[in-house]
Amino acid sequence: MVSRPVPADREVKLPPIEGIAIAAMALIIVGGITLASRLPHPAPLPLLIALLAAAAALVLTDVVLLARLQDFAWPLFFQVAGWSLLAYSVMYGILEFTFVYDHVTGSTLVVMTLMLVVIAIDIPLLFGFSVARYAEPRTG
Repeated sequence: MVSRPVPADREVKLPPIEGIAIAAMALIIVGGITLASRLPHPAPLPLLIALLAAAAALVLTDVVLLARLQDFAWPLFFQVAGWSLLAYSVMYGILEFTFVYDHVTGSTLVVMTLMLVVIAIDIPLLFGFSVARYAEPRTG
């Protein structure tokens, strides 16, 4: 599939999907570093849960903003986001196996798993949007 760039006279004002996705990614990274730096000792779960909730809210905001777009290259978005989601699911599945193998249990494992889920949705969404925003939408 070859996509043509959007002509300058047809520029569409798009919501700040990239900025929101990067903010969510930053929150997950801060939470992941905080959590990993405390292992094997207990991590500050209230802080991690707050970071996770904020990141999840940002990703949900991105999904809502994306769903409201009308004139958008959806086939290209789903192609890029779908393959990215597959790749990141495999990668984060291996990370999850590593956490279980290293005997991470309880609420720490739940928080780590949810962080992986949020970022595994966030990054493919960002990739798909970043590619599709410059493609000409299909009409008809």
